[in-house]
Amino acid sequence: MVAALAVIWVAFHILSGGDFLTSRNLWNLSVQSTSIAIMATGMVLIIVSRNIDLSVGSLLGLLGYVMAMVQTRWIPDTFDLGFGRWYTWIVALIVGIALGAALGAVQGAVVAYGGVPAFIVTLGGFLVWRGLIFRMGEQGQTLSPLDDTFSRLGGGPSGSLGEWRSWILGIIGCAGVSFSIYLARRRRRRYDLGVRPFAVDVGLAVFGCIIILAGIAFVAVGYESPISGDPTGVAYPVVILILVTIGMVYIARRRRFGRYVFAIGGNPEAAELGGINTRKTLMMTFVLMGILCAISAAIQTARLDAAVTNLGVQNELDVISAAVIGGTSFAGGIGTITGAVLGAVIMQSLRSGMVLLRIDSPSQDIVVGVVLVSAVAVDAALRLGKRRLAGISLTVGLVLAALIVQTGRQ
Repeated sequence: MVAALAVIWVAFHILSGGDFLTSRNLWNLSVQSTSIAIMATGMVLIIVSRNIDLSVGSLLGLLGYVMAMVQTRWIPDTFDLGFGRWYTWIVALIVGIALGAALGAVQGAVVAYGGVPAFIVTLGGFLVWRGLIFRMGEQGQTLSPLDDTFSRLGGGPSGSLGEWRSWILGIIGCAGVSFSIYLARRRRRRYDLGVRPFAVDVGLAVFGCIIILAGIAFVAVGYESPISGDPTGVAYPVVILILVTIGMVYIARRRRFGRYVFAIGGNPEAAELGGINTRKTLMMTFVLMGILCAISAAIQTARLDAAVTNLGVQNELDVISAAVIGGTSFAGGIGTITGAVLGAVIMQSLRSGMVLLRIDSPSQDIVVGVVLVSAVAVDAALRLGKRRLAGISLTVGLVLAALIVQTGRQ
């Protein structure tokens, strides 16, 4: 995944004449990837459990619109409490997250307890939630402006950590990488498992710290605010993504719930016979997905400083693509949270690079579709042990994508 991302970045940097690997573009890329990446972490657990959620884009749009309604209509008008209060953004977030969890629970209950296939349930949610947006929005009304504090969640010059706080975040990240490698080494020794040579672990820790500090120096601190001229620093959406990723990795790898999800995806019958409450676990995966949709909705709405009725359109395709490209298998039981985040960055890198190359929107969709199909084909071939077929599928996909990119530029 990292090698593929590096190849994509270098290729677009060369084709764009040196415009891709710049502080400004990579800073924008990091912010643009956060919303899809956050939802992709939840989609991993959905797909691992042998289900699918086609409603995440529509649910994001509905939750974003509701949070905007709280700020622009309900608190100022309905409750006559005025606009721009210190608690406005807090109430909006609480309402959005609670509603996301509730709607996720409804879909999850129908799937888990009702026995209706997730494809049908979430396809219905895809239509229902999008329809509710237009009913609430009075046929396309845009809600803006939003609360100033809430808008900072979307990034921008006022929605970033700044220089010295970004360096503090980098130091904390280095400490976290080193400590996680140490804990992994200690756990393996505790259970008498083989460990890597000490020099290798030290090298991995040093390499991780170099990547973190170099990224902050080049992207976060290297990009200066167009308003004040000061270093922008790490954007708040990226900080939120880091926290969500850490939390989801902890849930998936260290908590009972995550192990249950992977057990269900590996063999549902064996998981149920083993005493796992499969129905409750499946429902909770959709609840978690609804919460993550609310967080992504807050970021996207805050970034626009407005709620529009077409918010989240086609996001479900990008989220599923990010999870699959990141190594999540539709057969169930296989997937990683960090892989999904990398998949989201790859998806956004493709779109960002094609925009720099002035490729038309239809060609961009074709390229994304080819990449998605190629990723699934490679996954299926690897599961069957056919490495040569996987290589052929990957090569064909890359050639087709390159031809489409070249055609779109003409």
